[in-house]
Amino acid sequence: MNVQTFRYAVCGGSNTLLDILIFFYSYNYILQKQNLDLHFIVFKPHIAALWMSFCISFPVGFLLSKYIVFNNSYLQGSIQLFRYVLVVIINLFLNYAFLKIMVEYMNFYPTVARIFATCFIVLFSYLSQKHFTFRERKESHEI
Repeated sequence: MNVQTFRYAVCGGSNTLLDILIFFYSYNYILQKQNLDLHFIVFKPHIAALWMSFCISFPVGFLLSKYIVFNNSYLQGSIQLFRYVLVVIINLFLNYAFLKIMVEYMNFYPTVARIFATCFIVLFSYLSQKHFTFRERKESHEI
């Protein structure tokens, strides 16, 4: 395993663990498994918990990726942030879809569904962050 993959595993794993813990805590203790009524929209508790965990794991994930995992990227920080947002939006949509299907149609417990969803999304996230968000220059190898 190269250093970058190791750093991604540690940083991404830590951020994922933080995300799942916040999701679990939000779902069970903050929301108490009840809908979140904002008076103009009502969120089911597992979807509200997803948004709550996202609000913390998003900035933490970007900072860890930018400064620890992919610190050799030649792209400007604003471009990295924009690209990171695009990838995270796709990840968030995938998480939403997995949660909707697994919790509402397959009757999975929300935290278990969140863990399963995360397992499917990790590889996509790593590849897109490495080759799109935090791209590095390809060095020419002369013979």
